[in-house]
Formats: sequence, C-alpha cells, structure tokens
Amino acid sequence: MAPRLLVVHHSRTGSTAALRDEALAGAADAAVEADVEVSSVGAFEAAAGDVLGANAILLCTPANFGYMSGALKDFFERIYHPCLEVTVSLPYALIVKGDTDVAGAAQSVERIVAGLRWREIRPPLLVVGPTLDPDLAAARELGATIVASLGLGIL
Repeated sequence: MAPRLLVVHHSRTGSTAALRDEALAGAADAAVEADVEVSSVGAFEAAAGDVLGANAILLCTPANFGYMSGALKDFFERIYHPCLEVTVSLPYALIVKGDTDVAGAAQSVERIVAGLRWREIRPPLLVVGPTLDPDLAAARELGATIVASLGLGIL
C-alpha cells in the first residue's frame, strides 16, 4: 500500500487556499515518481480515520485573532482522543497565513500537536501580509518535499 499524505485545511478568504493549492501541486508533481497517495480534506470534514490512515499530515490554517482557525481547532477536538495513542510520531508540517501576525496561530497548533506527540518535519511556513510568489514557491516545495520523503521512506 502506498504511503499517504493527508492535507487538512481551512481558508475563509482564499489566501490560505492559494498556499494549500501550491503545496498540493508540488505534492502531485512529486507523487508521480514517489508512488504516494495525496488526500486533501477540509478541516470540518476531516475525521480521525483520515489521520489514522495517513503517514504524514500537512495542516493549513489562517491566523484568526492570534489563533488557528476555528475549523482547525474543531478538527483537533474531534480527532485528539481517537488519535492520541495511535499517531505518536506522525510527521507533520504546518502552513499559517495571516494579515498581521501568525505567531500565536502557529503556537496554538504546536501546543496541540505536542500533546499528540506528532513530529515536526520542517519549520512552519508562516506568511504575513500579501501572498507573494516566493511564498507560493515555498508552499509548492513543502508539498513536494513531504511526498518525496514519504516515497523514499525517510518519514
């Protein structure tokens, strides 16, 4: 069975979705050679079964009032206990997009994944202000890197 990357995301205005789309494009490009399945699920729809079936997870959230989106928090509340003991060391990466400050949102996610004992595979991609071409390129590279690493068996 091919390894699986799960992308869990939320975007209200579309700027986080643009970063997610680039990460998915990079993942799709790498998946052709890496034999990795990529699944993208909205935070409100994602369930514990999605996480339990993943070999790595990419979380994409806007920063809202210095915190992750309510949708991503809802996701964590629903999957936390079913995944707590089963997903220890699950590799994860994080994309946070905000207009002014994203540190609080990143920290809020990091506190929860620390409780789950997931393993950060790259520093978070933090985008403040307008989404520029280098931000999109970094998201594309992140998706490709995760998939290539899964395909090589190093995650």
